Amino acid sequence: MIEYDEYKQKLRELGPELDKLSAALDMDGAQAEAAKLEDETAQDGFWNDLERSQKVQQRLKQLQNKIARHKKLVSEWEDLTALCEMGQEAEDQELLSELKEGYATLEEKVEETRLTTLLSGEYDANSVILTFHAGAGGTEAQDWAQMLYRMYTRWAERHDFAWKTLDYEEGDEAGIKSATISIEGENAYGFLKSENGVHRLVRVSPFDANARRQTSFAAVEVMPEIEDDNSVEIRPEDIEMQVYRASGAGGQHVNKTSSAVRLIHKPTGVVVASQQERSQVQNRENCMKMLRAKLMELKAQQHAEKISDIKGVQMKIEWGSQIRSYVFMPYQMVKDTRTGYETGNIDSVMDGDLDGFINAYLTQLATGELKK
Repeated sequence: MIEYDEYKQKLRELGPELDKLSAALDMDGAQAEAAKLEDETAQDGFWNDLERSQKVQQRLKQLQNKIARHKKLVSEWEDLTALCEMGQEAEDQELLSELKEGYATLEEKVEETRLTTLLSGEYDANSVILTFHAGAGGTEAQDWAQMLYRMYTRWAERHDFAWKTLDYEEGDEAGIKSATISIEGENAYGFLKSENGVHRLVRVSPFDANARRQTSFAAVEVMPEIEDDNSVEIRPEDIEMQVYRASGAGGQHVNKTSSAVRLIHKPTGVVVASQQERSQVQNRENCMKMLRAKLMELKAQQHAEKISDIKGVQMKIEWGSQIRSYVFMPYQMVKDTRTGYETGNIDSVMDGDLDGFINAYLTQLATGELKK
């Protein structure tokens, strides 16, 4: 059967591509590093330094996942090659259908893996911090901000990334005024850096008794999670710390003590807050992570030599500044204004299926075709 010959050739050509991916992802280096870390975890006293042991375990898990994903790709390629040969010998039409479906899936996975090789930025491999801000428009905008919050947590779950809420301020009637989450996993920032900006929603408002169409805006800030970095100097005297009683979706304990923390960076006016942890110490640690990430992002944006030179960047959450539009009515469409990528499956997008948008952004960024 001619179709089997075509797929045999496609699979034969895909083999060297997998070898190139292995080299680009430095799989040999990943395996060597994983083996070294595994030896370290087996040493006596490994758990005596809890902070170090947790970092080692996290890094080891990242490497093991990376190695397992590549091995699975190779294994699927080998299985499809064997299936192709078996189906060709038997001239089996049913096996041909299975081959076509399997090859399409494998090709998609290879393309996704290839995109990770485009993540060459200094912080692309890091975990990420996302902050959501409702724009003008009261309840409608606050509900939209919460919808985006849900969308990105679903994206994290789709990719087996761990996430947690760092701060959460409920809206007056529904939704959220603002919230911050962290998503932990290799390349989380590299993938989600494309989401930084203003997101526009068009729909018939569920809060309007006259069922009129409304346009709402919410902003998403995306920052890499950064460990202590000498390039960012945060002096104790530059920080004002405020404590207060937490409120909202944090559990019953939050209202009993002043465990919530707000940090104000005086030179830049940057404000961060955390109220989701049980202790003031943990909330302060979260705040320091957010502050360090935000200052690094501002520094990168403005190419500032010193943190003292940085002035906070104000994002206008309004018409004309959006990176993406989500239209629920009168038709269904999500379109990215920078890449031109669009889809009519809005339910899937709101459930976290953002890979098409992310892939288009990374591809155009790498080729220099991205609209500014």
